[in-house]
Order: sequence, then C-alpha cells, then structure tokens
Amino acid sequence: MSDQLKGLLITMMGVLFVVPDSLFIRLIDVPPLEVSFWRGLSTGLLVLVYVLMTTGARSVGAALRGGPYAYVYLIAMSGTGILFTLAVSHTSVANVVFIIASMPVFAAILSFVWMGEAISRRMMVTMIAVFGGLGIITYGSGETHGASLKGDLLAVCVSFVFAVALTAARRVRSVSMVPMLPVAYLVSALCLSPFVLPLQLEASQYSLVALHGLFIGISSVGLALGPRYIPSAEVALLILLESVLAPLLVWFILGEDPGAYALVGGAVVISALGLSNLVVLMRKRSKADPIGRAAP
Repeated sequence: MSDQLKGLLITMMGVLFVVPDSLFIRLIDVPPLEVSFWRGLSTGLLVLVYVLMTTGARSVGAALRGGPYAYVYLIAMSGTGILFTLAVSHTSVANVVFIIASMPVFAAILSFVWMGEAISRRMMVTMIAVFGGLGIITYGSGETHGASLKGDLLAVCVSFVFAVALTAARRVRSVSMVPMLPVAYLVSALCLSPFVLPLQLEASQYSLVALHGLFIGISSVGLALGPRYIPSAEVALLILLESVLAPLLVWFILGEDPGAYALVGGAVVISALGLSNLVVLMRKRSKADPIGRAAP
C-alpha cells in the first residue's frame, strides 16, 4: 500500500469517527459539563493506552518538556472539548460545525502574529468569504429554531482556541504533540471534576459514554497519524467532510433542521475553504510534476 493511500484511509477513518461526536452529545442525557467530563476521561484513557503501547511513556515526558508552547497546546486542547460540548448544547449542530470549519482562517492569522508568516492573497480572499459565511450563519441564529448567538460565539471560541493549539504545535515541531493529546483530555476531565456528579450517571448512559470515548479516541489517533503521509491541504479537504456529514447525521437521526441560513452560510464557508485547499494542492502537484506526468 502506498503512503498516499495509507494516509487517505487513516485520515478518512479519523474524519468518519468524529462525525457522530455532536450526535453523542445530543443523546447523552446529562448536563453539558458532565458530558465534557466523560468525553475527556474516556477518550483520554483510551488514547493514553494507545500512546503507551506504541511510543512508550518517554514520548509523553518528551512532549511535556517541549517548552512553553507545548503547554499552550495542552491548555488549548483541554479547553476545546469543553467549549465544543457547550457550543453544541446552546446552538444547532450545523451552526457549530460550519463555524468550526473556519479554523484554518484563525490559524493563518495566528501564524502571521506568532511566526511572522505572510498571509497570501489566496488566504485573504478565503478569509473574506469565510467571514461572510459566518455572518450569514450568525444572522440566521435569530430565525432558526434551536440556534442561538450564544452558542455561535462559543463555536467561534472553539475554532479560535483549536487554531491556537495547532499553531503552538507548529512552534515545537521538533517534538511530537501527539502524546500530549491524552494528557489534554485527562486535564479537561480533572478540571471539570469539582463541578460535576459523574457517579450519578444512569446505567442506561454507560454504553453511550463508552462509545463516545471510543469514537473520539479512534478519530484522534487517525487525524494524528494521517497527516504524516499526505499533504496538509488534502487533510484539510477531508476534514471538511465532517462539517457536511455531522449536521446531516443529526438531521437524519434526531430531525434537527439546520435551517436555510446555516445551509447557505455553511456552503459559503465550506466552498471557500475547499477551493482554497484545492488551489494549494494543484500548485504543489504542478511544481512536483511540471510536465503533467506522474513524478518518478
């Protein structure tokens, strides 16, 4: 199996397993913070077992010694799970996933601020289109049942904080941040523990909680391993599938209508990001093979 196919399959697995995340949050009948607690605890333990089996405890220690940006990554990743659960609890799933899809735009801005990377003309056009789409989504929150501006703002926070985490990880390229993932999940659960009553979880919810952790654990591993084999632009295109499939799944299972504004605004965001990443892929392939044949 070629590295290209391996990367596509692993990344696709990561994307497909994260699609039901919002659905699980809807189905688990406990307060949002308690969902976040169980999500962090179950996923953290599962991913920690995987990390210890594959790279050992030393990799976790190396990640923890990665310097200040490693801890920025840790704190940001710990916060995203909590914010995501709160966002899904306060607005429609469609609004949340479409807004979070804007993360590459915030990452580009942070890369300019932290790393001095220029923002290309392509990204400037993408930003304008994405922010226009976000404007349509948030405007429609007052018109769509189940959507709210509060939840939309929480989703914007998720997008921004996740961009902080990814940009921080780029600042410590010499050390893999993958072993930091289970630590981040467990830290989020630890921080929430004083505010929840986990022992009061009903027996009927155990299977949902376990499946939720399993799905997010598999997704985390897939999305961590896949980018090793394929370009980041291809990864970004595949991740956009989650933004399309997640609201459709919730719509099909629970009948949660995303609303016209979310669909139009989401289409603008997804199209802008998709075209932007396609341009990057085409340019890279053109440079790698200027005469249009497969590179030797």
